[in-house]
Amino acid sequence: MKKILKMFENDRFAALSNIKVVDVSPGKATTQMEISDIHLNSIGTVHGGALFTLADFTFALAANSHGIVTVAINANISYLKAVTEGVLTAEARELSSGGRIGSYTVDVYDKSHELVCVFQGMAYRKRDKISELVNDEKLKH
Repeated sequence: MKKILKMFENDRFAALSNIKVVDVSPGKATTQMEISDIHLNSIGTVHGGALFTLADFTFALAANSHGIVTVAINANISYLKAVTEGVLTAEARELSSGGRIGSYTVDVYDKSHELVCVFQGMAYRKRDKISELVNDEKLKH
């Protein structure tokens, strides 16, 4: 898991969005994002793009948790509740991972553990190993 976390340290958009990794294990991931002004839309609620970013990053962690470079090939999200403050927690779980295709669900909760949105993603496993990428010079800062 250390190499997976090392690879995702290079995700500048997740860092800019203040997303923190809480836990990663095979087929699962949990992250958190403290809501700030940068996450709010023009009506003062968390922007759908911020929610998508949190869910997508968590999906990526879970999908890559097996050590193989995995990329999204489809994703969708359903927004269930508006949020204006607090810490959001995203929990990804693998539904299936046979062969090259994996299916994942990410639930995003507010500070009261009420469901804010549900993200579903499909991922494609490439042939590259994450351990090889982490050792590659282009992933070093």
